[in-house]
Amino acid sequence: MLNSCKMLNNELNTIEKVEKLINEKPAVLVYFYNDNCAPCLSLRPKVIELVTDEFPKMELAFVNSGINPEIPARYQAFTNPTLILFFEGREYRRESKYISIPQLSETIGRPYGMVFE
Repeated sequence: MLNSCKMLNNELNTIEKVEKLINEKPAVLVYFYNDNCAPCLSLRPKVIELVTDEFPKMELAFVNSGINPEIPARYQAFTNPTLILFFEGREYRRESKYISIPQLSETIGRPYGMVFE
């Protein structure tokens, strides 16, 4: 539970903070959202639960696209929600709009296992 509380506070508000996290951590999931996006808000707790339960060594960060539009523009994340998965500093996969939690779990599982096991 402590890990999920940490994730709730992991809101990044500058490009530099996002890049630093991606470059320093072996596995990062960046969640781009907007407060006016109902799917963004309903998906968020499910993604937090997934990362907390199945991928505890992964960093999960949130970027509010409405408040910080320069960050999603830098990563070409023009729809909400968009999740971008990074392993060892490189983009591995991105998912936008209609995101399946079981499919996201499969997408993360293989490279996560290779990095951490």
